[in-house]
Amino acid sequence: MARTSTEHAAVGDLDLGTVLRALADEHRRAVITELAADESDGERMCQSFDLPVTKQTRTYHFRTLRDAGLICDIDYGNKKGIRLRRADIERRFPGLLDLLVAEFAGTTR
Repeated sequence: MARTSTEHAAVGDLDLGTVLRALADEHRRAVITELAADESDGERMCQSFDLPVTKQTRTYHFRTLRDAGLICDIDYGNKKGIRLRRADIERRFPGLLDLLVAEFAGTTR
């Protein structure tokens, strides 16, 4: 049975500086952009992202995103999934996810 981590910041505690530092890395920004572009808000397995980094570095990136309050973990015991905290992010930083998706769309033309 999956358990969603409740160890994430409350909406009011999301800090813009922390969020921007997390998004400053191109790999973490790519993860959030992929999640933001999928409006179904489905959960994803961490391995499903095409990140050209080691498993240890991948773990670090997802921990940084979680600590910034951008994602929450879904624990399956032997593997983890993640879900974008879209509603919380939109409530605290309206338009941020739209900007990320627009930036990505502009770079792929």
